[in-house]
Amino acid sequence: MLAPGDAEDQEKARLAAEEMTLKAASQLGEAQPASVTVRAIIGFPAEELIKASENADLLVVGSRGAGGFATLIVGSVSNQVAHHAHCPVAVVR
Repeated sequence: MLAPGDAEDQEKARLAAEEMTLKAASQLGEAQPASVTVRAIIGFPAEELIKASENADLLVVGSRGAGGFATLIVGSVSNQVAHHAHCPVAVVR
């Protein structure tokens, strides 16, 4: 189910992520990857990340999200992705 403003919000999120990615990559000097793909997707996070892993060399996810289980070291999404991804997964704290 999509709301009328979802496409606009999705594009804003993609542009923000692309800007942050370019900034981070520019600080890597010669260690910059040959390419980085930035996409904004609406869906269930773990499911969409696992789908994205089918065509990825590496998937990088955060270790914890906004869930209420503060004592967990790895969040439920990163845990699912780490177990079901089709490529290597780096879980960053």
